[in-house]
Formats: sequence, C-alpha cells, structure tokens
Amino acid sequence: MRRFALRLIPLLALAAARLSAAAPEAFLVLLGDQHSAYERTAQLVARIDRLKAQHPGVPCAILLNGDSLEYGNVVARRTAGAIDFAMFAALAKRAPTILNFGNHEPEFHDVAETIARLRAAGLVVISGNLRDRESGRPFAPASTLLKLGAHEALIVGVTTDRLATYRLAIRPQLDLADPVVWAKENFPRLFRDRDHPRTQSAERSGTVALPIVLSHAGLRADRELLPLVPDGTLFAGAHDHLRFVHRSGNTVYVHSGSWMDYVSIARLRRAEGGALRWDVEQLPLSAGDPVDAPLADLIRQTLSQHLTAGETAVVGRSPRALGPGEAALFAVEAARAAAGADAAMIGATTFGAGLPEGGITRFAFDACVRFDGPLFVAEVDGAWLQRLRARANQGPATPFAARAGENLVVAVPAAIASDRRYRFVTSDWAAKNAKTYFGDDAPTLTELPGLKLKAAVLAALNP
Repeated sequence: MRRFALRLIPLLALAAARLSAAAPEAFLVLLGDQHSAYERTAQLVARIDRLKAQHPGVPCAILLNGDSLEYGNVVARRTAGAIDFAMFAALAKRAPTILNFGNHEPEFHDVAETIARLRAAGLVVISGNLRDRESGRPFAPASTLLKLGAHEALIVGVTTDRLATYRLAIRPQLDLADPVVWAKENFPRLFRDRDHPRTQSAERSGTVALPIVLSHAGLRADRELLPLVPDGTLFAGAHDHLRFVHRSGNTVYVHSGSWMDYVSIARLRRAEGGALRWDVEQLPLSAGDPVDAPLADLIRQTLSQHLTAGETAVVGRSPRALGPGEAALFAVEAARAAAGADAAMIGATTFGAGLPEGGITRFAFDACVRFDGPLFVAEVDGAWLQRLRARANQGPATPFAARAGENLVVAVPAAIASDRRYRFVTSDWAAKNAKTYFGDDAPTLTELPGLKLKAAVLAALNP
C-alpha cells in the first residue's frame, strides 16, 4: 500500500501542475441582446459576483454586444431605462464593462445622448461603422484597449447597417457603413498597426494584444468578417438571437442568445505548449437564481410604480413555464393554427422573453411577443417547405455550415411531401422582407384580413 501511495504522489503532482497550467489567466462575461430583461437583471449581477468569487484574483471584464435596451418594455420606456442604467453602473463597479452599440441602444434618446449616459454609468462604448450623418464622424471609437492582468486585449466593434431595425425617430441621424466593407478597410489597420503606444508596450513585455471582435451585424455579415480577423480572435456575434459556440482554428466565434437566458464565459488559458486560447462556457440564467438585493429592490419598486392595472391584468395562462425558445415555438404554432395553415414561419427576433407558469400578465405577454401585425399566407410546394425547414429551428448543436444567417422559427408537418402543395403563414415583417427570409424564390404572400399575431397567440393561451 505504501509503495502504491509513493507511486501515486508524482501522478497527483503532475495532475495538479497540469490543472494549475490550465487555470484561467483572465475571463470575460459575454452578453448580447439583453433587451431590458428585468426578470433576470438582478440575477445577472449576482452571477458575476459568484464568478468573481470562483476566480479569486483573476482579471475579468464584461462585454455587452448591443441591444441592451428595449423600447417595447413599457417600464423601460416610461423610465428611460432607469433599471438598465442601474444595472450598467452595477456591472461597471464590478469589472471594466465595454458596450458595442447595437440598433436598440438609442431607444429613449438620440445617439449622442445615449452614449453620454452610458459613459456616465461607467461603460466604455465602441462602434466602428456607426457614423453621424451630419458630421460624417463616428459616434464612438471603433476600438478600445483592455488590460487583463499581464495581458492586453484590443476590442473592435461593428454593428448592423439595416436602417429599418433602428427606431424611426433616430434614423435621420445615422450614416451606417456596410459592416463588411468597413471591416475590409479598417480591420488590417486596427489589428496590425503597431503605432499605438500601449500595443508597443505590450510587445516589449513579450505579449501581443489579444484580438477581440464584438459584432452586432448578424451572422450573415459575420461570415464575411471572420476571414478578416487574426487566428486566435475571440469573435462575439449578436443581433440574430442565436446561441452557439464555434471554433475555427484558434478563433472562437460565439453567440450568447438573448433576453439573458444564457451568459457566456470566455476563459483565457495557456495550453501546454505555451499558446493562449479562449475556452467558452455557456451557463443558463434563471429568474429563480440568486439576486443582487439592491437591484432586485429597485426592479420591484419601479415595476410597481410604472405598470398600469391593464398591464398587470392576466391575459392568458400556461400549464408550465416556457423558456424563450419554447415560447417562440408555441407562438408560431398558434399562428399556424389560427390561420388554418399547414406550416408557419416567424423570425426569432419577433419574440423575446419566455412565458411563466400559470397566469400571464399583459406585461409578460408583451415581453414574449414583442411585435404585432397582420399575418400573411401563401401556397407553397413541399420541396420549398423542406428547404425552409432545413434552415430553421437552429439550436446550439446546429453545425456552423448549416447556418444561413436569419434565425427562423417554424412549425411544419412531421412529414412533407415534395410534390404536394401546402398552406403557409408568416408575419408581416417577414412578408415585407421576403427576399431576406426566403431568398429569391419567395412565395407570393397575401394578407389575412382581421387576423394579427398577438391575437392568435392570446387565443392559444385561452383555449
């Protein structure tokens, strides 16, 4: 036994050494598309406190990849995002917090005032291709340098150029460069220019600035951006409400989902050969998780003060709680049934929060089904429907090669005959952007009179 123990000691020492070598040298908390998700806001801050406690002494930072705010949240709108800005300040007190400007950031003020408020809360704001139409100058810097202990990261931000996704009132202020065109012109300079004094100091100390991209341009644009970044880049995408992690060489491409349903943790580790690499873990965030007490109190008080009786009234019931993905599928199936259709498709960004078990208030319902509008129908053949199904309902396990760009939620028959005709229903947004959602062979869509999306979902919640 003693001889066995003596043999075991070197093995344990080797295992401990390897474990120590694999310990993170820094970690980042990544989120995108938060959309004023107040049911998880205080939980997020508490989760970061726990992460810091689990990584004592390890440098950390928080990266927010656009669309932190939500105009459709009536409390956020009435308070100009008071809860959100309290969250920003709480995050900035815990770690350096960088926000890449998305299309939903200027929900309550114009762009310049929004950026000023974000900076006043302690955030660093970046956005490379978002320019002031009047002056032609960027509203915020394209990049920032972040100190992570012995390391330095260069963080570059880009956002979507789809003007229709920005609030109508601020569109005249915007000059939106195509993110791919902008990146081709600016990424080489940003990632390879060594004139920056802090980058030079990093090189003299034997390190190189770690490349990080925050893109709120969507997956379709990101496919063209990925070949432009250095190998080993941590590339965070957003805007499509997708969730997955994809590794290409030493580069890691990650989408963190939406509505704070998940949070992504990127840990910087040193491999046995000495090379640095990012590992990403995605953790669920639940409304039942521990909360930051001061922020939770603020949320309760603010909701109580600003919600009307109509908004706290119960408008439907669910036999069980549905997460954001499940709730979106439920809503699409409700649209299909209400239209008497064989199949239905609605873009995932029409939906937000999940649905609670039991009574569902108007406020909770509107957080789930963000947008309303008439439904549109078409007759399609089975082969077309099969192609649509192959591009839809994509989750974390979907192969990257199968991801076309738009995040589509579909309800279709289990078996589809390629030579049969089917009645198909979709939303008004998809009908207006048919080529984007359906391609060049988009069907001819006709509005269904008297039937809207929210009414269809409410009918399903009140059988």
